[in-house]
Amino acid sequence: MTKEKEAWGSRVGLVLAMAGNAVGLGNFLRFPAQAVQNGGGAFIIPYLVCFVLMGLPLLYVEWAMGRHGGKSGEHSTPHIFGAMGGTGWRYFGALGLFISIGICSYYTYIEAWTMSWAWHSAAGHFLGMTQEQVSAFFTNYIALGTSEPILMWVACVALNTWILSRGLQGGVELAAKIGMPLLLLFGVILAVRGVTMTAGYNGAAYDGVVGLNFLWTPSFHSIWDPVVWRNAAGQIFFTLSLGMGSIHCYASYVKGKDDIALNAMSAGWMNEFVEVVLGSAIIIPISIGYLGVDKVVEMTKGGSGFGIGFMTLPYLFTQWGAFFSAAAGIMWFGLLFFAGITSSLAMGTPVMAFAEDKFGWDRRWGAVAFGVSVLLLGIPSVLSQEAFNEFDYWAGTIALVVLSLGEVILFAWLFGMEKGWKEITDGADMTVPRAFRFVIKYVTPIFLLVVFVGSLPEVWTTITKKITFHVALARGLMLGLLAALALLVRLADKRKVEP
Repeated sequence: MTKEKEAWGSRVGLVLAMAGNAVGLGNFLRFPAQAVQNGGGAFIIPYLVCFVLMGLPLLYVEWAMGRHGGKSGEHSTPHIFGAMGGTGWRYFGALGLFISIGICSYYTYIEAWTMSWAWHSAAGHFLGMTQEQVSAFFTNYIALGTSEPILMWVACVALNTWILSRGLQGGVELAAKIGMPLLLLFGVILAVRGVTMTAGYNGAAYDGVVGLNFLWTPSFHSIWDPVVWRNAAGQIFFTLSLGMGSIHCYASYVKGKDDIALNAMSAGWMNEFVEVVLGSAIIIPISIGYLGVDKVVEMTKGGSGFGIGFMTLPYLFTQWGAFFSAAAGIMWFGLLFFAGITSSLAMGTPVMAFAEDKFGWDRRWGAVAFGVSVLLLGIPSVLSQEAFNEFDYWAGTIALVVLSLGEVILFAWLFGMEKGWKEITDGADMTVPRAFRFVIKYVTPIFLLVVFVGSLPEVWTTITKKITFHVALARGLMLGLLAALALLVRLADKRKVEP
């Protein structure tokens, strides 16, 4: 019996799904915190340089690799890489599946927080609390042994699994068509509210533009700090979902003559708009409007944004009265949820594609297998902050750089820049600047190599430091997952699944 062939229903749906893949929690939490900690407006200079020299080239590369693999029926990184570089690259491509499952195992836990916090905001549970009490409420919420976050996490994984089981058009694309417009609507409303805040109104100490001016006033001494450049490069990886395998998979379902160059640009620039414009116009203006610059700088140390996003904004929203506090909380945590789930759905798609293409699994069973894997792998992250950090470091940071470095070498040097450039530009309605041929072949690999080599001392320190039980468990599970995926790739090579 012929299997139903997956495909995108519309170009709009594809672009929204790709944008949903890129637009994640980091756009609204991590980017503002990184900008504050790395020189404000000056951070944008290395950030945009990294976007042009690394972000856009890798977007072109991953879209082109995905479409090329899709032409021969390959929809996941192991066999997309294998189709371009040979058998050995299939095993390297398994890293893409590892990254998807590894990141999703803790990412869905954060999604669960947003679901809970939207409910608590709607129910008015933060009204009457001090800022310290709201902070303690969050700390107690994620403490070991509390049932609510675990139950919400299981529900969140189940929701992801159900949507994935409905396929591209009926699941992932539909979720993006609903989630992304709502995310943008909520973001615009909150951004306008933040920027137009008036000192003395509802207890605000400063106008909203004070926070915006602080964020965008350059501190040029920081631009020469190599740490700022490293953080900018890391943010580009984080925000564009590069090196995860999800872009390859999404692009593998486009038609052979679809304009992937314009699609890549559209998804990339939509993500940048959401991050740079909306992401910086919500947290910072509102928090500085009430707390002042020094307090916000102190709270964003570490660059994650969780402290302000979950422990401070709910308290600040209560200053607007019961109704507007509930509405703001629903919109803020609602947009975080939509940002999160559109990204986690993208992480699940390549794993399902691998199971369906190489083992003939029905997409429903593929979705269930992915959901169960995420639950099993996520247990240490739910039980321990140390394990959470381990998964984020190895799967969500180091592995991204390694896969991206490998794929650009494969694309530009082994597959060949002539064939690669033809794949990028074939069917393009726009003219791709030829300078990107040089950038993709020389600049981006060197850029990534510098980032990778620069991280090696930190990697060695992390490996050799004394570890706890939860850290050992997390590392053991990750190594076991890598070994299992490599074995599955080997088994897949020995099977023939009927189309």
